[in-house]
Amino acid sequence: MYSKINTCVLHGLNGHIIEVETDISRGMPVFSIVGLPDASIMESKERVRTAIKNSGIEFPLNRITVNLAPASLRKEGSQIDLAIAIGILLATGIIWIDTWENTAFIGELALDGSINVIEGVLPMVISLRDTNIKRCIIPYENKDEASVVKDMDIIPVKNLREAIDYLNGEINIPPYKEEFNSLNIDEEYNMDFSDIKGQEGLKRALEVAAAGSHNMLILGPPGAGKTMAARRLPTILPQLSFEEAIEVTKIYSVAGLLKSNKLIQTRPFRDPHHTASATSLIGGGRIPKPGEVSLAHNGVLFLDELPEFNKNVLEVLRQPMEDGFVTISRINASLSYPAKFMMVASMNPCPCGYYGDPYHECSCSQISIDRYLGKISNPLLDRIDIHIEVLPVDYKDLKNNQKIESSKEIRNRVNQARKVQLNRYSKDNIYSNGQLNNKGIEKYCILTKEAESILKMAFDKYRFSARSYNKILKISRTIADLDNEEIISQMHILEAIRYRTLDNKYWG
Repeated sequence: MYSKINTCVLHGLNGHIIEVETDISRGMPVFSIVGLPDASIMESKERVRTAIKNSGIEFPLNRITVNLAPASLRKEGSQIDLAIAIGILLATGIIWIDTWENTAFIGELALDGSINVIEGVLPMVISLRDTNIKRCIIPYENKDEASVVKDMDIIPVKNLREAIDYLNGEINIPPYKEEFNSLNIDEEYNMDFSDIKGQEGLKRALEVAAAGSHNMLILGPPGAGKTMAARRLPTILPQLSFEEAIEVTKIYSVAGLLKSNKLIQTRPFRDPHHTASATSLIGGGRIPKPGEVSLAHNGVLFLDELPEFNKNVLEVLRQPMEDGFVTISRINASLSYPAKFMMVASMNPCPCGYYGDPYHECSCSQISIDRYLGKISNPLLDRIDIHIEVLPVDYKDLKNNQKIESSKEIRNRVNQARKVQLNRYSKDNIYSNGQLNNKGIEKYCILTKEAESILKMAFDKYRFSARSYNKILKISRTIADLDNEEIISQMHILEAIRYRTLDNKYWG
């Protein structure tokens, strides 16, 4: 007696279809699983045996051999339980309908026969669909997560008995579908830019950063509102597209962080503690999971008190900031996760925080200030587009009762600038000015003669690096887009230069 059905395993965010071959023959009652299974799959023998028995079905006392093909691929994860159980029941004739070519089974069995929620369902279902699988039987609790996949019939089942009855045609379970509905982003956030008193320069810099997807460093004394402003950045970012939402949800699904098993529709905001390790930022583990840079994909990675992070930890950010992905190598595999994020960092100018503060006296020595600032390397600074210094909020700003611009008003301008960029770069496989490479800068950053002259004078004065020079051009391109101008003027270049002089002041 022989059967063959489909399931799926994950390597990073990529699913691989696995054929579960089951052969039941006469002989000693031995249950063997072959085909490079890991420990969790080897343990599934007891889960499958007990789940079948507790579903009211006698487990066959024969020689059972289960092969997971292709045998050359390492298989990990307990989501193969359901496929193994169904394969055995199909081979014994308990299930008698033989229409399995376009069907896959994913689920972990509990001992009582119920099917437990699992991690990574969304990327597995997407990968199965791309290999022409048309129907997928999954755990009931994963139905919302999987239902957003188009051209796939999602059949959620609560237990093994229900799956058997469905497959034998004794009960009807209609395919579960939940349409993607855009959320009202104003209702998703309990904070707004109108909460920020004063700090107009900081709010403008955040608007420019959001419009062009630029990395940003905010430097200033304690209590100046750095963290408060940074936490409100997601409220002015464009809403996620359906494709972006799928990308983010896949990452959170694999990481086991998907709340309520529904599609994530707001941009991620990740703020790891300064004691975070390189592994927690980049990702890793025996079975590599996404780190903070991947969890911030299509969103914001906020590093508060930047110099408090270990210097070696900060240096590992350079590669994903440049490439937009991370690669984690292990003995068994090398996995890549996307990591296109906006990095926003905040810091004090010195250990006590009051260097340059007009209202407080700094108690730090020059040596301690230099040591503190030296934790941020020049190569890392060069990769941060916008640098801005903030001062404490004035009393008159705190007591000002004039209407303050809301996140919605700022987001409207950001959306308009992003639309301009999407149209401009429709054939370049990028979506924002922050992603421009050197060729793109030459092609799209056209300056007036006056702007060119100002940039040359600034370059000679501040001795910008080549990377800083390109950053200025990209920032000025974004400022021009906010003004709906195709040519970069002297006003645009002057504002952009202002965002690149802080490193000369403190690190020069």
